[in-house]
Amino acid sequence: MSLTVAVQMDPIETVNIGGDSTFALMLEAQSRGHTLWHYLSTDLTYVAGRVRARARPLTVERTAGAHFRWTGETTTIDLGRDTDVVLMRQDPPFDMAYITATHLLERVAGETLVVNDPAEVRNAPEKLFVLGYPDLMPPTMVTRRLDEAAAFREEHGAVVVKPLYGNAGTAVFHVGTGDANLAALVELFSHVWPEPFMVQKFLPDVSAGDKRIVLVDGIATGAINRLPKAGEIRSNLAAGGAAHATALTPREEEICARIGPELKRRGLVFVGIDVIAGYLTEINVTSPTGIVAIDRFNGTDTPGLIWDAIKARIGG
Repeated sequence: MSLTVAVQMDPIETVNIGGDSTFALMLEAQSRGHTLWHYLSTDLTYVAGRVRARARPLTVERTAGAHFRWTGETTTIDLGRDTDVVLMRQDPPFDMAYITATHLLERVAGETLVVNDPAEVRNAPEKLFVLGYPDLMPPTMVTRRLDEAAAFREEHGAVVVKPLYGNAGTAVFHVGTGDANLAALVELFSHVWPEPFMVQKFLPDVSAGDKRIVLVDGIATGAINRLPKAGEIRSNLAAGGAAHATALTPREEEICARIGPELKRRGLVFVGIDVIAGYLTEINVTSPTGIVAIDRFNGTDTPGLIWDAIKARIGG
């Protein structure tokens, strides 16, 4: 069955075809005979009960410098009537613009499958959704108060301080027990972001890797171990981390078994979780990455598994 697929993402011109998960999903969709449309979240419009997007049809190929070709002019499409699937894949920040896009896409429910489910994406920001599993996490605090953060560090030792809605390792700070910068850092965070920030016990074993595990419709399908570069604590690939082959430990299998059914129930088809030293630190649902590296190491086909799950959900 051929599907019409609209991809809400960042500009196609900026895609890193060597590692971008959205591009891999588009290639797989095309190989299955599906028709692709591209649009930006700013191209969405709601009017007269309908959600529309100014979109353009395209084809894609894994050729550097020529990785896409427009096959028609930009036109307005009705996301409920003209498409079968919408992939919501624009990168964070998870700000009010992002949240507004989820509200608009929620309006096509019942007509078009949106992956991941926009209402559940809105209700499950990476660093807050994970709070539902405190026994799987390292000691964690969400606060805006210096006295609370200081008391937490006094109890748990060195900490990591990070914004609640950041991504790709941006603004993640390691604050040791003797570091006098905690007060200044709390002041900075309070000025830059209106929401609280996260304080988490520092896990020294991050030097041995931060594992990204991908779950497709609640089932773990593969993982990579991301090692931080020298002098860094951030292992995100966007922050210079390096991907290495890995396998799941019994503890990681336990974590996936705990959270998997809830992910499937919520319509979170493609999810990437982060695990350090057996502790769950994030559940990434907005625009997860890592499947290209996972498939390169393991010889697997994660985009194929994702499209199989999408097909099963629409009854194709």
